[in-house]
Amino acid sequence: MNTLTEPRKWEAYFWPTLTAALFLALWYFSVAWTKTNIFPSPREVVRGMAELVRQHALWGDIVDSLRRVAIGFGTAAVLGIPIGLTLGWYPAADQVVNPVMQLLRPISPIAWIPVAIIFFGVGDKAAIFLIFMGAYFPIVVACASGVTNVPAMYRRAGHNFGLTPVQVLARVVFPAALPRILMGLRIALGIAWLVVVAAEMIAVDSGLGYLVIDSRNSGKRYDLVVAAMLMIGVIGLILDTAFRSLEKIQSVRWGFRNES
Repeated sequence: MNTLTEPRKWEAYFWPTLTAALFLALWYFSVAWTKTNIFPSPREVVRGMAELVRQHALWGDIVDSLRRVAIGFGTAAVLGIPIGLTLGWYPAADQVVNPVMQLLRPISPIAWIPVAIIFFGVGDKAAIFLIFMGAYFPIVVACASGVTNVPAMYRRAGHNFGLTPVQVLARVVFPAALPRILMGLRIALGIAWLVVVAAEMIAVDSGLGYLVIDSRNSGKRYDLVVAAMLMIGVIGLILDTAFRSLEKIQSVRWGFRNES
């Protein structure tokens, strides 16, 4: 029996709002108490963000960052999902590929920056390559793990109904593994969003990551730096919330119940 209770509707809005208000109050009074001339107050950050909007610079950087993430993450998903399903379905193939994958997987995507610049130069391709490297391995591992952890009784039931191996994988194993796959995609998307910010600070001349480093170097505009940082956090929250909403779909939730 599940002893956890769902939060009431008002709590879903009240507590996050209260936390945000306390955070802003702590930020404001910390700046006022220290009398710093370097770190901006919330009011200065709001003015800086309004300045970016008036200059039509913010939306272009947001679009560039999202475009790079969409291409890099999308390519990783298109390649990683079928490869992960194959490795989970064929343990012999996993034994062959796993040593190389475990060798490459712990390498930070940021460590690939010199390699990306050598192969692709400074530009979008280098940033997209780094995003791909950050998202690919979590997707493959999640898909392979999802298939491996599907109960054997599901496969036997599919075979008893006369399904071919391909049909068992498509109609039985994949839906049962879908919760883990979505979880892997969600983790990979978070990594991709982190990587694009780091890559834009080095390999390109646009995007939110570039806005952070450019605002720092151009007159030490820390109000714009913090504004860009907050925008990065807000977009990351939106992307994560969108993926969480997929887990509430009825055809996916049964998989979570079966794992419990």
